[in-house]
Amino acid sequence: MRTADIRRRFLDFFAARDHTVVPSAPLPTPDATLLFVNAGMVPFKPYLTGEAPAPWARATSVQKCVRTLDIEEVGRTTRHGSFFQMNGNFSFGDYFKEEAIAFAWELSTTPVTGGGYGLDPNRIWVTVHHSDDEARALWRRVAGLPDERIVARGDEDNFWSMGVPGPCGPCSELYYDRGPQLGRAGGPAVDEDRYMEFWNLVFMQYERGEGPGKSGYPVLGELPRRNIDTGMGLERMATLLQGAANLYETDEVRPVLERAAALAGVRYGTGAEDDVRLRVVADHVRTALMLLADGTAPGNEGRGYVLRRILRRSVRAMRRLGYGDPALVDLLAVARDSMAPGYPEVADGFERIADRAAGEEEAFGATLRQGTTVLDAAVARVKGSGGRRLPGAEAFLLHDTYGFPVDLTLEMAAEQGVEVDREGFAALMREQRERARADARARKAGGTGTTALRPVLDAHGPTDWLAWSALTTDARILALLGPAGPLAAAREGEIVTAVLDRTPFYAESGGQESDAGTLSGTSAEAEVLDVQRPLPGLVTHQVRIRAGELAVGDTVRAAVDPEWRLGARQAHSGTHVLHAALRQVLGPTALQSGSSNRPGHLRLDFPWRGALSDAVRGDIEEAANRALRRDLPVAVRWMTLPEAKELGALALFEETYGEKVRVVEIGGAWSRELCGGTHVEHASQIGTVALTAESSVGAGMRRLEAAVGIEGFGYLARERDLVARVAEQLQAPRAELPDRIAALLERLKAADRENQRLRRRETAARAERLAAGAVDAGGVLVVTAATDEGAAGARELAAAVRDALPARRPGVVAVGAATGDRAVLATAVTGAARGLGLDASALVKRLLDGRGGGSAEAAQGGGLAAGRLESVLASVPDEVARARTARG
Repeated sequence: MRTADIRRRFLDFFAARDHTVVPSAPLPTPDATLLFVNAGMVPFKPYLTGEAPAPWARATSVQKCVRTLDIEEVGRTTRHGSFFQMNGNFSFGDYFKEEAIAFAWELSTTPVTGGGYGLDPNRIWVTVHHSDDEARALWRRVAGLPDERIVARGDEDNFWSMGVPGPCGPCSELYYDRGPQLGRAGGPAVDEDRYMEFWNLVFMQYERGEGPGKSGYPVLGELPRRNIDTGMGLERMATLLQGAANLYETDEVRPVLERAAALAGVRYGTGAEDDVRLRVVADHVRTALMLLADGTAPGNEGRGYVLRRILRRSVRAMRRLGYGDPALVDLLAVARDSMAPGYPEVADGFERIADRAAGEEEAFGATLRQGTTVLDAAVARVKGSGGRRLPGAEAFLLHDTYGFPVDLTLEMAAEQGVEVDREGFAALMREQRERARADARARKAGGTGTTALRPVLDAHGPTDWLAWSALTTDARILALLGPAGPLAAAREGEIVTAVLDRTPFYAESGGQESDAGTLSGTSAEAEVLDVQRPLPGLVTHQVRIRAGELAVGDTVRAAVDPEWRLGARQAHSGTHVLHAALRQVLGPTALQSGSSNRPGHLRLDFPWRGALSDAVRGDIEEAANRALRRDLPVAVRWMTLPEAKELGALALFEETYGEKVRVVEIGGAWSRELCGGTHVEHASQIGTVALTAESSVGAGMRRLEAAVGIEGFGYLARERDLVARVAEQLQAPRAELPDRIAALLERLKAADRENQRLRRRETAARAERLAAGAVDAGGVLVVTAATDEGAAGARELAAAVRDALPARRPGVVAVGAATGDRAVLATAVTGAARGLGLDASALVKRLLDGRGGGSAEAAQGGGLAAGRLESVLASVPDEVARARTARG
């Protein structure tokens, strides 16, 4: 029975028994204690705990789940998977133990022709909590199970709670005997490989108090309303019904595993380390597919880092299988075809999924190449000094400078027999995070900590914020704070944080910079430098006193610079226009992932692989300016978040929204986004949108920058003047400039090609001379030389000399190149030398004390003091002779 059919039968069974079918919640969860949904009950948690009334008395779902706590065990055992699906049926104060047990038994044992799973009832065992006589009696009466197949177990196995005060209760688990070939007889207490758990029934009937772990806490009494929460592992049931050995061999997972094996040219099932790597790939690719489909993007924090780690572990496993080409898109397509019957969204959004994954794989390839070289050198130094522990500072350098994930450092170091100082690494990470937090706190509070601001908010309440409706207002100074704390007054030249009872100033948020302006009193004038919201509801102003004195309690005139606000409105509305134009030209996957705007300028980040062509950039710019020419109206509407989503308004995934959201429309549905910024009233007021730059800002992420308003016209004027100067210098009409410049470039390229040809001829001639002067070292022709053309020149000359040596004679070449006080060494060996066991990579490592690497045919190393190059080259014949003697 295919997994999709198992899923359908489960939902159909419970729907026929008055359960509301609830769709799977997205994997990213709003629960602040979790990154992803990790159990079937998570979306129902408010109803099970009593935080909110349940919309239904009975419900059923098949919930997507991700757990990465045991990610290191994935693939090493056949029981662990980072993605799984949990079939569940739930009762919110409706039925209880008897019905839950009856439902589980009926669905499990009803023949397939009757809509059940057809499990042999004589092979089902159950466990109950040792105190739950009621459940034991029900299993005897409802299912007819004999006592020997009802196993009593303790709190660790059969008593459930969330780990905090709240609902708890005994549970009962169903196991299936897979046969004596898989282990010992005697039930799940004896062998949980032979006896596989497939369903857990949780009877929530008590309330627990404070206490540690899974046991030792007090049970305070009965809940006012008893609930049922069950979980059937879909992959486990598929394992049973498909006769598979484990979850990796079921129909939704095995195709990815087999495709990975085919790409790598290996066979699954040998029991070797390759099996582990194939299982890692199969699990992680499916997990990545589901996370990407639900909107998670690779990143360096939180959910994004989990996804990035999963993708990179997949790539690394494929490389360790011997496959170095890009593989993720190919493997994700196989996973898509397996999962689409249950989750159509993975097919609908596959273009976006593939782009994100391909960009991540491309970026990781560069990281892996650079980081591996640095790590290998660090490991060699540790081993060279007789150590077996890589300092935490080395791991931190790899992470911070080269973007090399620490889990990969741990893994690759272990492969070379070296452990990593995790404590030292963690300490350096803590220091870096604390510095970042301190910097962020200082910026957001104008140098004032939020601790000093909390009493102001508690005493006076939220700031009356007027930025959407006013440019000026009279206000009272509620507090002044300096670096050392609260102040009664501030004098000329001081920079302080001012809290007002009301303000027209826009506080930095949503990518829009804060307003500029002034605070004016009867005897003081202050310039507003920055405006922030360090606490929800509280607006602070960083101000410089230009004249006089500001004191707490003073009444001031708060005035936004109208030119600044106009420029800010043009830039923010211009960002919305550019976003809409971008999606119009590139399609709906080009969603804004970040933005910044200030008067006259904007930038917008979006996921896309590869640079945009000049033609595409022109199309985007034209679409934006056509919207300005049509003078599209700008409107603001307030509505609930579900209403906004139904309307098609775009929202940033990471943002937190309240009960009511502000929707900004430009031309109605042409641009409709959730936004709290300030905007123009008609698109024509933006003036112009002139693209100034397009660049990469990370794997699969591009950035557009533009000038708007008067700054946009200024940018275009400067471009016009530049073209005029170039035309004057080339003495050509402007229309002919592209052809004239192309001709000049072609002449330069032709000259460069001729230089390269002459250089290659010179290198070949020198190589012939050096080959003719080869010395014999133990029957091997050896050539050494130095060049002043850097590492590339050393590699080129070594290869040329190798090719000039007699084909039938074993030959070894070493060429050095010094740059400043450091030198590199390139080695190359002929085919005949490789046949004798001589290895270019091994040779360069011996000559350079473990530094360097490459292939058996050609290799390179660095870090050599320039003064030692001559002596190292002189030692090559002896090294070759020793290696030849050692090989016999």
